[in-house]
Amino acid sequence: MERYLDLYLDYLAVERGLAANTRASYSGDLMKFHSHVTEQGLGSWEEVGPAEVMGFLASLQGQGIASRSRARLLSTLRGFFKFLVREQHLTGNPVTRLTSPRLRRYLPDVLSVEDVERLLAGPNRATPQGQRDAAMLELLYATGLRVSELVAITMGRVNLEVGFVIALGKGSKERIVPMGEVAAEALRGYILGARNRLLRGRLSDALFVTSRGRAMTRQAFWKLVRQYTLRAGIQKRVTPHTLRHSFATHLLERGADLRSVQMMLGHADISTTQIYTHVARERLKRIHHMYHPRG
Repeated sequence: MERYLDLYLDYLAVERGLAANTRASYSGDLMKFHSHVTEQGLGSWEEVGPAEVMGFLASLQGQGIASRSRARLLSTLRGFFKFLVREQHLTGNPVTRLTSPRLRRYLPDVLSVEDVERLLAGPNRATPQGQRDAAMLELLYATGLRVSELVAITMGRVNLEVGFVIALGKGSKERIVPMGEVAAEALRGYILGARNRLLRGRLSDALFVTSRGRAMTRQAFWKLVRQYTLRAGIQKRVTPHTLRHSFATHLLERGADLRSVQMMLGHADISTTQIYTHVARERLKRIHHMYHPRG
């Protein structure tokens, strides 16, 4: 059974060109299912039927796993078994007629423009670390990049004259994202001064580096965002993705068209971007309720 798992993961890497993080997510899902069916005494994928898959999903629900995570796991299994059937390793697909768990629609949490301004004002721009942090926060809010895309930016993917970055998104797909003059100025100051002071003669192709001369990691940047959130006195939980949500919502609130926001965010499906129109609408309703004399 493990051999077919390896074949599928190789297929995702070579033919689908999926990024390492995405493949790791698929691998984790498949290993959970593999452990489940082997615990049930099954020794081959041919023995797996709809009942085993439904039992697996039921066990996850019993563990309190959210419906969105269970839906993702079922989607992973669909792709895996479809691959096995197409490659003639299996004669039937046990998940063909199974339906995904019903998903609750959650509106992403966003910051007000005022909260964003307070957050961006947090770093001490008189220090190299502060200049770097300010440039990262400004760029994140100006472009709506995912945190993985932000820390992966190399020097060759930044054009300060024209004002854009080339992001490497999901599935290793590239997209060009404009950054705006404020972010470009913060980035220019960081590159011309603080970056070299952080590197101290060491070489790195990474745009954002630590005082050890290494590329900034997602985990380290998450910690920085938490620190600046507390410093700004913002009560809600803020992550790098909160700035991505805020970027999209603020653009739509000010009249940006949905298709342009979709391109900047790197969404393959515009229905994913449409959630931000709901966020903007709910925010306007709350403002109306708070300030209208008959709200």
